[in-house]
Amino acid sequence: MTQFDIEEQIEELAGGEFERQPVPASRLKGWKSFLGMYAGEHAAGTEFVIGPLFLTTGVSAFDLIVGLLLGNLLAVLSWRYLTAEIAVKHRLTLYYHLERICGKKLVIGYNLANGILFCFLAGAMITVSATAVGVPFNMEMPKLTDTLPNGPTWVIIVLAIGAVISLIAAKGYETVSKAANWMSPFIVLAFLACGIVALKQLGIGSFGEFWDIWGEGSEPFPGQVKYTFWHVVIWSWFANAAMHIGMSDLSVFRFARKANAGWTTAAGMYVGHYMAWIAAALLYAVYLRTPEAQAVLLGGDAPTVAPGPLAYSAIGFFGIIAVVLAGWTTANPTIYRAGLAFQAILPKASTFWVTLLAGGIATIAGLFPAFAMKLLDFVALYGFILAPVGAVIAFEHFFGKRAGIIPNYAEYHGLGISRAVLLAWGISAIGGYLISVSFGIFLSFMTLPAWILSGLLFLWFSRLAHQKPA
Repeated sequence: MTQFDIEEQIEELAGGEFERQPVPASRLKGWKSFLGMYAGEHAAGTEFVIGPLFLTTGVSAFDLIVGLLLGNLLAVLSWRYLTAEIAVKHRLTLYYHLERICGKKLVIGYNLANGILFCFLAGAMITVSATAVGVPFNMEMPKLTDTLPNGPTWVIIVLAIGAVISLIAAKGYETVSKAANWMSPFIVLAFLACGIVALKQLGIGSFGEFWDIWGEGSEPFPGQVKYTFWHVVIWSWFANAAMHIGMSDLSVFRFARKANAGWTTAAGMYVGHYMAWIAAALLYAVYLRTPEAQAVLLGGDAPTVAPGPLAYSAIGFFGIIAVVLAGWTTANPTIYRAGLAFQAILPKASTFWVTLLAGGIATIAGLFPAFAMKLLDFVALYGFILAPVGAVIAFEHFFGKRAGIIPNYAEYHGLGISRAVLLAWGISAIGGYLISVSFGIFLSFMTLPAWILSGLLFLWFSRLAHQKPA
């Protein structure tokens, strides 16, 4: 289940209203309404890839286990004290909140970026499902370093999965959304079962032996970056940067009675981003001990990270079904949400056709294994690009009055584009990325500086704009 599932569930409870007005008190929900949603959202197809990818970075036991504990805690604190705090104060969707601050035209640009990134994420999940569907066909799995499709069987399976998912997203999303909610406990159970079976296959009988699986770490696999403790902490903190410091979840928590509902995100972080990641990593640890993987390593290459075969080796066809469902329930609503983002750019086009367009882009992306095999890098980039926009909302909320700027400046003056927001977003995102590339700095390390810089630039440029005639 994805972020869009949560919004759909809450919108259904609320009657699908309040897109351009604050949510009234009569429609507010208690914390229990958010708990199960977040637990389901973060145990999905991405987890089957992210867990194994951590091992390819040569991470140590302490860095992985303790680093994930701290990083996920920082993510929960970000949701609670930033996103939920602002959401219950204003009770507006992200898009309407942005529109008032930066203008309708700039929101269209934001939607374009969001839509494209969603398509690439959905493409990675189509790749995940394809690795499971390909098991009965004895399909050659993509390698960790593969970029292009590795054969006709792969192309046919990806195209078939992409076509089915796109059509369902375009015509029957309501049914799929409800089905995804029912499937999420099954997927969580599958992760738990995979982890338990993997422990037995590894011969683990004590916590010490469990710790020794990663030990002091190792050299990263070819083409991978070596992860230290701070890589794990910062990456896991900002894996959902677009949702918390990027403020996408304003659309969710606007229905919360109190900001304390933000604590429910811990269910997602410690069921999905802790238990599921480690369980998936254990599956990969089992595979790395096989003669096949050892032969690949001795040859100087990186063994494949294919969720389908990994889950199948642990729990049989139950694992294949779980991987297919996890990829499907992530890709399907993600494609639908990308379609909605594109529809903001093409308002005269029907939802059906823009969703098919999004599905087509996602399917093409799914043909290229790099989007899944480089998911750690892609997730870091996704959050990095969108997080600075959330800083604009956060800094206006917490510091706008003190800085003496006019709130909702674009709405106040009827602007299509707020230059203050555009410059703040552009300078922080482009500048941060160039620094990362030029000096070889891990991109997630630049997310917080870029977020802070964007907020400060927004306040400064806003003050300059307020000093001139509108």
